[in-house]
Amino acid sequence: MRSALRGSALLLAFAPFLLLAGAHADRSTETRVEQVKVGILEPTSGPDASAGTDARNGAQLAVDIINGRFPELALPLAGKSGLPGLGGAELALVHADTKGDPRTGAREVQRLVTDQGAVALTGAYHSAVTRTASERAEQLRIPFVNGDSSSTALTEGGLRYFFRTNPSDLTYGRTFFSLIEDRKAAGVPISSVGILHINNQYGDDGATVTRQLARQHGLTIAADVGYDADSTDLVPYAQEVRAKKPDVLFVLSYTTDALLLQKAFTRLGYLPPAVLGYGGGFSDPEFVAGAARAADAQGFLRRTAWSAQLADRNPTAKKVARKFAATFGAPMSENSARTFTAVMTLAVAIDNARSTDPEKIRSALRTVTLSGRELIMEPWDHVRFDASGQNTGARGVVEQFIGGQWSVVYPDDLRSRRVIWPISTARDRRQAASTDTRSASERVEVRVGGELPAAPVPREG
Repeated sequence: MRSALRGSALLLAFAPFLLLAGAHADRSTETRVEQVKVGILEPTSGPDASAGTDARNGAQLAVDIINGRFPELALPLAGKSGLPGLGGAELALVHADTKGDPRTGAREVQRLVTDQGAVALTGAYHSAVTRTASERAEQLRIPFVNGDSSSTALTEGGLRYFFRTNPSDLTYGRTFFSLIEDRKAAGVPISSVGILHINNQYGDDGATVTRQLARQHGLTIAADVGYDADSTDLVPYAQEVRAKKPDVLFVLSYTTDALLLQKAFTRLGYLPPAVLGYGGGFSDPEFVAGAARAADAQGFLRRTAWSAQLADRNPTAKKVARKFAATFGAPMSENSARTFTAVMTLAVAIDNARSTDPEKIRSALRTVTLSGRELIMEPWDHVRFDASGQNTGARGVVEQFIGGQWSVVYPDDLRSRRVIWPISTARDRRQAASTDTRSASERVEVRVGGELPAAPVPREG
């Protein structure tokens, strides 16, 4: 009797997973599918809502293209309505607001799969949320294609159902340090770095990568400063950095904290020679929205997996960016472009699988290949996943905010202008431009030509 009761208890405990497995089995044998649901997790409320909404819009544009709204685009699956491998089935997004909370992210994965019928997932912006969400997806055996989280650790946990299309912070960091070596070769004295980072998965993992790369390049870690996610004033942390006088400051911050850092630098009258932002808040259009924020961001550098300037050189990427702006009333950004690419990749895998069975979709992701010409992500080589689920063809470039826009400054073969180093030089140029009485052509030459001699950092006040 006890044995029977024990068996019944086990059956009840595993009932949700058995039902889910049964649903997956049914999906593999279906002959006609009208709609394929993909769950998307993004923070659409809370401090990073602007970035989450931007990413969600990128996913929606990808779905619109796949469903035949823009057949003129030279992109995979754009020529026909829906997924041809599934008889033209429509692709649909089912949404979840993570609120930037890891526990909410995991809980929403469960809801999207068991209640909404999602056969695959994408999102979820914050690396800490992506970690818990991907672990829950692993338990449910649901493929998760991430396009907007950069923590290197996400693809080091041995997950079988997790895939990342965008670069990791290791790839981004290598690009940053390559720029530093380029500046050193040009005679810029750089011997120390500082790291200012939020204390969470994104910030801690990115800081670890930066420390490793700095040591590999023979640079001293002058300052290594972490702050809590709920910090409302970064002046004390900026003061700590200032006291150590690093030649380069790496920043890992989300939008709210990145804006707080701008204010901290302004209040202190302090500028590091160079500020290099690992995406996050630096990738959010809100970071430079309005004259005051744009002025405070002048000269800052960021790593990015997508550049509007590079997209403008690619006819298809240019058209996609224009359609995004026309549809959502805002320019396409790195956040929206990365999520767009993740959804396009996932859709190709589902189409190749010719099934909504998550296991078959996972197998298709293992072998999916998209060439650079099939993407909007200049200068990526391809989308192809290694054994860890990391895309081996993802690349990053470095942009600098000058004259009201982000411009590619590295690598040299892709740049649209020379990097301005230190930041004070860029800000002196801006001030000079406001009082310059020379001809327009002469002003352009000063702004775009070779680097000016280093200007002094503004006095602290």
